[in-house]
Amino acid sequence: MRMLAAMLIVWLTQSLAHLGSPLEELKLSDLRDTFNEVHNGHPHEAIDIMAPRGTPVHAVVPGTIRKLFLSKAGGITIYEFDEPGQYCYYYAHLDRYADGLHEGMRVERGDIIAYVGSTGDADARAPHLHFAVFELSAAREWWKGEPIDPYTNLIEAVRNSR
Repeated sequence: MRMLAAMLIVWLTQSLAHLGSPLEELKLSDLRDTFNEVHNGHPHEAIDIMAPRGTPVHAVVPGTIRKLFLSKAGGITIYEFDEPGQYCYYYAHLDRYADGLHEGMRVERGDIIAYVGSTGDADARAPHLHFAVFELSAAREWWKGEPIDPYTNLIEAVRNSR
């Protein structure tokens, strides 16, 4: 039992460390750490990745689509939980979902789940992916969690994709 628990702890700590790239052909020069910026009077707590409207958005980890949501700020959004339910990956300002995407759907890292857009409070002239990571509490609520800056993990994802 202890060995299984130790293996699970290792897997959990590697989950965030082994992100895939949310956008194909993402380059290091495309990434800018916007996590600590203030946007519209609130902490941003996410990374904005500029990309042409309609660029496919990929699941960054294997997991489950926990919630598809339309909000005033985020527009068309996806909340994906990793397999153990420790982290939530949030994709926002999407143009649309991938065909057939639905809540409860299992996805693999690299699956196309949506397309870049500028919905919600995003500037229509600046389509981008708003990407955030939250460490979930024991309650596993999709709308709550401790924000984690994904910038260094995205840098590693880009380096590992070469």
